[in-house]
Amino acid sequence: MSDLPRKAVTRTAKLAALPLGFAGRATWGLGKRIGGKSAELVAREVQQRTADQLFKVLGELKGGAMKLGQALSVFESALPEEVAGPYRAALTKLQEAAPPMPNSTVHAVLAERLGEDWRELFLSFEDKPSAAASIGQVHRAVWHDGRDVAVKVQYPGAGEALLSDLTQLSRFARLLGPLVPGMDIKPLITELRDRVSEELDYEQEARSQREHAEKFADDPDVVVPGVVHQSDQVLVTEWIDGVPLADVIADGTAEQRDRAGQLLARFLFSGPARTGLLHADPHPGNFRLLPPDPAELTDPADAEDPADPADAEDIDGAAGAGADRWRLGVLDFGTVDRLPGGLPQTIGNSLRLTLQGDADAVYGLLREEGFVKDSVDLAPDAVLDYLQPIIEPALVEEFAFSRGWMRNQAARIADPRSPAHQLGKQLNLPPAYLLIHRVTLSTIGVLCQLGATVRLREELESWLPGFLPQEEEEWAEEECPGEAPSELAT
Repeated sequence: MSDLPRKAVTRTAKLAALPLGFAGRATWGLGKRIGGKSAELVAREVQQRTADQLFKVLGELKGGAMKLGQALSVFESALPEEVAGPYRAALTKLQEAAPPMPNSTVHAVLAERLGEDWRELFLSFEDKPSAAASIGQVHRAVWHDGRDVAVKVQYPGAGEALLSDLTQLSRFARLLGPLVPGMDIKPLITELRDRVSEELDYEQEARSQREHAEKFADDPDVVVPGVVHQSDQVLVTEWIDGVPLADVIADGTAEQRDRAGQLLARFLFSGPARTGLLHADPHPGNFRLLPPDPAELTDPADAEDPADPADAEDIDGAAGAGADRWRLGVLDFGTVDRLPGGLPQTIGNSLRLTLQGDADAVYGLLREEGFVKDSVDLAPDAVLDYLQPIIEPALVEEFAFSRGWMRNQAARIADPRSPAHQLGKQLNLPPAYLLIHRVTLSTIGVLCQLGATVRLREELESWLPGFLPQEEEEWAEEECPGEAPSELAT
């Protein structure tokens, strides 16, 4: 591949080939069935061919096409298992890899943004990228002061390609519906398009990452790499080793899955409370499971060496060392939601009242906040019935997330004959909650991919405003300012 395909006509033709390919393979499958092959066997072949084409087109184009692929990949848990299998591998690939830029293009960007003598800034620089994403790729290097760093280089023309892709994808969003049954893809594409400028702004990304790195600097569970250097189209951050979350999903032990899931839930809810920012791109490619910090282990001889890639990347090798002390590494702060007061208290209040079964109070809050429009009249008990299965993970001390649970929820809401489907169509999602909603759903999707058993209620009590009764929160703040209520009970 010579460069990021930028000509609109070229990208449009490639994207247009996706729905045409879907239709063509359906016709091919019909012919196979007429010829005597079983429907089940033909369906699997069609799905596999579709998945292969999906990865090839979205991966090669990068830009908005790949961004959509990454966003969809966390929802594969909602697919029926016989459909999910062929898509899972193709979509998961989009979380970690894509065809790289030529070295000459990378060097040209570095020379333009860091200066012709850019190599003097590094003791070493690996031309082969360690990861490639929707608008840039990452190279491992050693900074001039000896620190291992990740150098993120933006694709030339990425902004133009991103907008072009998402505009084109929105035109046939309905045809992409079968990829995630029951999900309206068009609003997702619209939201991704609205955030293009943020995604391309490495200065803003650097600010968001610095804020997270500062607030989580002493956190024993979450690691955010510091920002080393930033300029247009180039972002240099500290390097962190670890097991990609996609590998934990594929091959992790039960302990690793549970630990990764717990920390992912903790980061989702504690991040806004600590930083006033919500990390808004929670696909598995942006997380790593790190070995325990040797200093935190009773017996340092049991620790994996975080500086040794052989240890950090061996998913089986870390299995014996302090399972409850593995850490979550968080990457990519290009898309964030600004929440100065943390997550809205309405979410916590509504969740608490739903758990209490107070239908009238829940309905009143939802109407007041705009989730139910003035022109719509719904039965409070029906709204409560709609919400209760969704919040099941918060009802118990710990909850086992699974693809089966996710599929049941998706089927309940997607089935046109279901009362939940009919009621869901009448609810409204206010703009201020759009990104929060997507991030929450995406995180739940990843928890289901992990099959993690998570103490979600514990995180909600600690970090979600309004989840605990007001008097309990006020008492906690008076007695121990700054401490989470659940910490006071331990």
